[in-house]
Amino acid sequence: MMKQLVLSGFIATVLAGCMVMVPGHLYPVQGSLAAQTPVPIYKVTLSGVLESGTMSATLQDGEVCKGSWAPVRQDDPSAGTMAADWDIVYGAGFFVANVLGNRVFARAILNGTHGTTLNVEFYDPTPGQISNVRGIAKDNKGTLFKLTF
Repeated sequence: MMKQLVLSGFIATVLAGCMVMVPGHLYPVQGSLAAQTPVPIYKVTLSGVLESGTMSATLQDGEVCKGSWAPVRQDDPSAGTMAADWDIVYGAGFFVANVLGNRVFARAILNGTHGTTLNVEFYDPTPGQISNVRGIAKDNKGTLFKLTF
């Protein structure tokens, strides 16, 4: 009986850890928002582990954008769709040198309550250390963001 209780507690702890909500931020780097003073910073929340999860962002005037993220396969022909945006945010050649082919590379489309759509990509250069995750986002209004956790 004691073994079952300990095992149940362990499983509950592990499962609870799989649903961790990780806070992050979006910083505008290109577009009209990047020209504002002060530059607005938006909150992002990421949940889930390994294969998929959810993501949300709270934008200007309280608009909430939500969606799911999933890994980008290494052989996905659309993997480089936002390559130029990565290079704008992190420097020339960054996407090819760091993101493309990385085994922890994910994508999300977040839809907002006021019509905003955010295309988001992020990767983890050191899997398991969320503080090292880097990413970008681009909205349907032409703003390019840097994503950090």
